[in-house]
Amino acid sequence: MPLHIFYHCQFKINRVFRSMEIYLIRHTAPLVDKGICYGQTDLDVTDSFEAELEQIKPHIPGDIQKVYSSPLQRCRKLAVALFPNQPISTHNDLMELNCGSWEMQVWNEIPKPEIQPWLDDFIRVIVPGGESYQQLHDRVVRQFQNICENKENAVIVAHGGVLRSILSYITQTPLKESFDTFTFHYGCVVKLRVENNRFSHEILHNISLQGKEWHRPSVT
Repeated sequence: MPLHIFYHCQFKINRVFRSMEIYLIRHTAPLVDKGICYGQTDLDVTDSFEAELEQIKPHIPGDIQKVYSSPLQRCRKLAVALFPNQPISTHNDLMELNCGSWEMQVWNEIPKPEIQPWLDDFIRVIVPGGESYQQLHDRVVRQFQNICENKENAVIVAHGGVLRSILSYITQTPLKESFDTFTFHYGCVVKLRVENNRFSHEILHNISLQGKEWHRPSVT
């Protein structure tokens, strides 16, 4: 059964208006083996794409005015499939964490002296040649604020780190706690609603078809 969660936060947007809905959608399963660090690598989607698409469609209303997406194809393909007759506005700030020199490496094969500082403080420590989670969060929030200022019902098709950053922002959840607080499976749909100048969120669809994901070393 779909999981429904309602939460009203204290975050206020910059302009007062009646209501707006923004739907956050995570991309479908990427074509990559488990245990691989892939970040901003431009991966294709798997053969389950059509089945995952059909599970997402019922949760998207027909009054979407604007569609935003990460430029990476695993997001862009989903945005186009959901909204074939609408222009897709892609933004680099909606991309996943830049994993730098770790891209497409096996998590468990990244040298421990290299990865341990990041494991100890993944919020502030910058991935070699990449970025920190704080840097990702800052660029995502900046783009999200721009989207909100347009005051249109919208969809954002992006990545787990992006969705988690947005939810952390509007609920004022510390970034360090965000991974435990927000678990988003491939193809999940989260509805954000602005009413009386405040946000609430509802998880409409969040079912794992691929099992447990693996985005860090299995042993530390």
